[in-house]
Amino acid sequence: MVASEALQADADASPAPGTVEPRLVIVPGLPARVAAIAEPVIESLGYRLVRVKVSAAEEATLQIMAERPDGTMTVEDCETISRTLSPILDENDPIEKAYRLEVSSPGIDRPLVRKSDFDRSTGHLVRIEMEIPVDGRKRFRGHLVGTEGNTARLKRDDAAAGEDAEVLLPIEDMSDAKLVLTDELVRDALRSEKAAKREARTAKREERHRRLKSGKSGRTTQKGD
Repeated sequence: MVASEALQADADASPAPGTVEPRLVIVPGLPARVAAIAEPVIESLGYRLVRVKVSAAEEATLQIMAERPDGTMTVEDCETISRTLSPILDENDPIEKAYRLEVSSPGIDRPLVRKSDFDRSTGHLVRIEMEIPVDGRKRFRGHLVGTEGNTARLKRDDAAAGEDAEVLLPIEDMSDAKLVLTDELVRDALRSEKAAKREARTAKREERHRRLKSGKSGRTTQKGD
């Protein structure tokens, strides 16, 4: 997939402007309680919550994965979320024992939690755990073929000869879905990153040009007066 195609796939998979696409893969229990507090805060800052994970260690780690709507995330973005969210979590106190807050990006081999995540990842290798079994099994591995409504079509890589390799998996019935790190996935991620940087540089140049043009126009008008 070339960079332009990757960007087009991202655009096609994105929800309409002004809407917040819901997460369909949600971990219940404590992560869900933390998410109920954290998600509105994260969205108010212009980001999307990806996943909440709480370690079972004596001094727990509360890991919150988030991203911008376009899938990017910088260190500065993580720091912004952490500074804003930390006092709110302290006030609500959803975790009884001591914990360390860690805000991060989803990474290349990211969890898939929204329908658009599955759409964007079409063609890539994924590992899926089902909360509700499909055809008597809970674990699946294979390449994403696409989505149909809120179901993901997967081409299994362990199908026996003569067996239908494709299976439809309801996204809302998944307990975990994650991309498998492959050379192809890394290449596509690097292409998308380079294309995003090019777009950002172009946008900055255009913004500088508009400001310069506006400034010159203002000075010309003032001189004429």
